[in-house]
Amino acid sequence: MDPHSSAQDVHRCDLCETAIVHSYCDFCHVNLCKPCIGDHISDGYDKHKIVPFQERRSTLIYPKCETHSQKNCKFQCKDCNNIFVCSSCMASEQHGRHKFVEVTEVFKKKKDDIKKDTQEFENHISPTYEEIALDLENQLANLDGGYKKITTTMSKQGEQWHREIDIVINKIKTELSEIKEKHRDILQKHLNEIKQIQSLIKETLQTIRKIEKSTEVSTTIEYSSKIREFSKLPPKVHVSLPTFIPKPIDPKKLYSLFGQITPLSTATEENVLSLNQPKTSVRELLDEPKLVATIQTGHEKLRSVTCLNEDRIWTSGQTNDIKCFNIKGSLLQTIKTKSEEWPNDIAVDSGGNLLYCDGTDRTVNIVKNGQTEVLIKLQGWKPINLCVTSTGDLLVTMYSDDWTQSKVVRYSGSKEKQTIQFDDEGKPLYSGNGKIKYITENRNHDICVADGVAGAVVVVNQDGKLRWRYTGHPSVTKNEPFEPIGITTDSQSRILTADSDNHCIHILDQNGQFLRYIDNCDLEDPFGLCVDNNDNLFVCEVYKGNVKKIKYLK
Repeated sequence: MDPHSSAQDVHRCDLCETAIVHSYCDFCHVNLCKPCIGDHISDGYDKHKIVPFQERRSTLIYPKCETHSQKNCKFQCKDCNNIFVCSSCMASEQHGRHKFVEVTEVFKKKKDDIKKDTQEFENHISPTYEEIALDLENQLANLDGGYKKITTTMSKQGEQWHREIDIVINKIKTELSEIKEKHRDILQKHLNEIKQIQSLIKETLQTIRKIEKSTEVSTTIEYSSKIREFSKLPPKVHVSLPTFIPKPIDPKKLYSLFGQITPLSTATEENVLSLNQPKTSVRELLDEPKLVATIQTGHEKLRSVTCLNEDRIWTSGQTNDIKCFNIKGSLLQTIKTKSEEWPNDIAVDSGGNLLYCDGTDRTVNIVKNGQTEVLIKLQGWKPINLCVTSTGDLLVTMYSDDWTQSKVVRYSGSKEKQTIQFDDEGKPLYSGNGKIKYITENRNHDICVADGVAGAVVVVNQDGKLRWRYTGHPSVTKNEPFEPIGITTDSQSRILTADSDNHCIHILDQNGQFLRYIDNCDLEDPFGLCVDNNDNLFVCEVYKGNVKKIKYLK
């Protein structure tokens, strides 16, 4: 038992160790009862500071002056890098006409800063790291279930085959198990890193709590905040499950045709800690999307729509004029293409400038202050569609002059940065022709292309690695083949793509899972799509020439 306290935690005198404490020496940090006060100060030392026990540790301990050993430094010289000085130093020629600040003021400000840091760690940084760790732990916990579903799908496919393909099934299962272990290793690696940082945060908190309670001036003033260091969060880790794609049975090519497992895809997204800011809530889908407005554009074969801001949209069709409307349907501005041919697609950059593709002269053009300039001039390729990324880059889909190849090229200004054309096996990612291939970037930086000829939405990560393909969703009411045209994404990383022949919009999550259709609002032949900053959907009806504004989120 602690000799200085009883079972009821009553503080005892540090000298006699029996009497109840009455006072405290704020210089020596000693508990004292009334009789022992005299004994404690009997040594004749003039620095003893006896205070009531309830006011203990209220006396500041100033650093000793290195020049005048008998004096304490109660000031800092602002002209000498805030060094500690005593009253004699202040009167010396060395510090003549210098400006001084009382140590008590600096001490109090630092204490306030330390208190704020403590609150920031406890209320924001630590809980945020807890959430990150919990997310990784949940991914690990759900890992077996996700892989079990894939294994079950593989087994069902295998039941349709003859016994001679069992060895192939086992081989692919082994391949999946290896990917699973890589998946686990990736998640565990990041979890371990988070745990290590959490440990450092815990140590830091312990240190600053100790400083917070301390009356040591030097230690307190020398305290350096680590809030900025720990506020730089690690990227969030999203490792997507591979998908198993069954293939038709061909006994001569069992392994290659049985199916394939997509490569493990690890995506990281910038994770910024917003101190004292509320978290963005998840917006759920409406049970019944609502038609908000219909804008009659007068375009012949309306193809594209893009939002300039919350109140204005640009539209284009198979005429040489690009029109700007407000939400009420009033025509505000018309721009003619330089070639006098209709544009393949339009977009708006971060500065509000209009961009458009012109296949006739192989250019991507920018309109600034009413003047059209050529931004990109292609040779041997023609631009089809384009979009502006979150970082200000430009993504352009294009096809070769001989109509045999298609690709996506990323530009920074007019400089080519990246080409996306083939998968890891050297096979083309996109159908090789000059048909429409609308493109958009998702919030996780995935690049999404609607390849109508291939009947698929093709999604690659920002490095150009194939993540998944979506080839439609079975429906008794959708009788025409799936041929996606327009494509866009919203703030929830959902992907929306136009299915013109079936007069509907498909909504997918960022991993390609079908969520639902938008097939009401009297949609006819939906074509180009865009979403504004409030997640309102704008849909081109190609033959009617109307843009419909639809609310589909709660």
